[in-house]
Amino acid sequence: MSTVANKNKYDGDNIVVLEGLEPVRKRPGMYIGGVGAAGLHHLVWEIMDNSIDEAMNGHATEITVQLHKDGDAVTVSDNGRGIPIDKHSKTKKSALETVLTILHAGGKFDGNNYKTAGGLHGVGASVVNALSKKLVAIVKRGGSQYKIEFSKGQPKSKLQKLKGAVRGTGTSIYFSPDPTIFPKTDFNPETIRKRIEISSFLHRGIKVNFNDDVAKTKESFLHQEGIVEYLAKVLKDREAKPIHETPFTVRVDEPNRIELTLQWTESTDEHLRSYVNGIPTGNGGTHENGFRSGLNKAVRNYFDMHNLIPRGVKVTPDDIREGMVGIVSIFIAEPQFQGQTKDRLNNPEVQSAIDGVIRPALEQWMNNNRSVADGIIARIIAAARARAASRAASAAVSRKTGGKRSMLPGKLSDCLNSGRGDSELFIVEGDSAGGSAKQGRDRNYQAILPLRGKVLNTESATLKKMMENKEIQDMVVAIGCGIGPKLDMSGLRYERVILLADADSDGHHITTLLLTFFYRHMPQLISDGRLYIALPPLFRIDIGKQTYWAADEPDRVRILKEHADGRSKPETTRFKGLGEMMPKVLWETTLNPETRRMLKVEVDDHLETDRVISDLMGRDASARFRFIMDRAEDASEIDV
Repeated sequence: MSTVANKNKYDGDNIVVLEGLEPVRKRPGMYIGGVGAAGLHHLVWEIMDNSIDEAMNGHATEITVQLHKDGDAVTVSDNGRGIPIDKHSKTKKSALETVLTILHAGGKFDGNNYKTAGGLHGVGASVVNALSKKLVAIVKRGGSQYKIEFSKGQPKSKLQKLKGAVRGTGTSIYFSPDPTIFPKTDFNPETIRKRIEISSFLHRGIKVNFNDDVAKTKESFLHQEGIVEYLAKVLKDREAKPIHETPFTVRVDEPNRIELTLQWTESTDEHLRSYVNGIPTGNGGTHENGFRSGLNKAVRNYFDMHNLIPRGVKVTPDDIREGMVGIVSIFIAEPQFQGQTKDRLNNPEVQSAIDGVIRPALEQWMNNNRSVADGIIARIIAAARARAASRAASAAVSRKTGGKRSMLPGKLSDCLNSGRGDSELFIVEGDSAGGSAKQGRDRNYQAILPLRGKVLNTESATLKKMMENKEIQDMVVAIGCGIGPKLDMSGLRYERVILLADADSDGHHITTLLLTFFYRHMPQLISDGRLYIALPPLFRIDIGKQTYWAADEPDRVRILKEHADGRSKPETTRFKGLGEMMPKVLWETTLNPETRRMLKVEVDDHLETDRVISDLMGRDASARFRFIMDRAEDASEIDV
């Protein structure tokens, strides 16, 4: 009884106090968003942003990012003022050690040294230090050079003054991520390169170098025209054809620096990139709201002034922004970000400020360029007519299929608890696999919808053809939240939607077709983290009395290498499809939440995702031909 009582005891001794940088190592996701690839590269952005802040405020002109030859360490250096090295009055440590070991310590709180900055929380450098197995800081100030080294946030040496005089000033930070925190510590050179290039666009006149020791290349970025050059690059990368030659651009320096540029294209989607003090805000915020509000008001005022809306046509904000590609870059003294990862701006005053900048400027630009403006108006009216036709087609499908439980697809084996909660819908390739899944599932919360054959390629199909497709209709009705402009997540019938196809090339193709449909027509399912890909095994491996499951050929080789005992002959069975699996095996390997493997579908780079889907699934066969030819040498084994 006493043992049980001690286990259940809850008093002051149970309260754990994490000191110093312990909270960062204990819960890194709170500070960098996670320990995957995005979190790993966030370490680079935190240090790089500090150097960018020096340059933004006129104290540095050149920044260098070096990826070291093993790919798991980075050095960021600048020719700024150098982090102070004198003793801090409160911590009794050098200012350099204080910045690197204490959360919320930095030079950006008093507003005197930095007019604008990306790092305002004072945690960036110390977080990187906490999550690095090794960090070395070197500072040049006052003709001397100083060095201090850390491991996992703890000083390995005192601040040292190196011998010899040096010229100039600046800071250099070397760090290598801690492999006990990050599953993979290898940086992606292209990810770093892209971020550096974008920074050089946003901070015109600042030179940023990238030395890639892995590929043994060096590259420098310097853009005097800033976001105007950036817009041209985005249009080229997206292969979006502008409908007017010169973009609309406005720049304001006081009281805050605001830069906007946009161009309408022949594309059917809107593409807006936004930045605050050089930091990308992937989830938007008040600056994007102000941009869209001012844009809509300016165009509507032009419509009304010249009486241009045809009778019977209703122009919506989506029609106005269709095909628009824009970039918003603002610099403000006190940005309020949502979380340390800074992907959404919350400052309420920014919305009205940007609205007030873009609305009069765009309205004047359109009136001064009537021929360009009339072309934009014609494009908007065409979008309004097309959207009305799309709504009509979608409504027709809704009338035919309905959304009530009694009208659900006949081949859907629904779960007993389909009112969200912890419910799951498995979209399964083929009736045979669907039969195994129905028998193997937990019918309390797992629903099964089998699809017949390969799904329609919605990237190449017309809206009318897509709406007439029975498999597409069944998916839309079963999921319950609608499609396209009618999509309403409140109608979603399941907590998770899981794509379950064979582990071979045909299965991968079907998964790609489904991903194309969801990305284009139900994107909020992805952005809300509701869409997953199941990873069924391709091989069963029996070694003695032990059974192992391999996802693919490399996984099979790894298992044989790790578990072969030299006594028992391994027996390998390759599944031809999910339908071959016994229901119990399918449950153990693929359906059971305790043992299954799944991938959550996430989009880190919408531009790259859009390009890849367009190339691989679009009508232009030449893009696929180039893709195949460029990668032909990498194809070591083809599953045919």
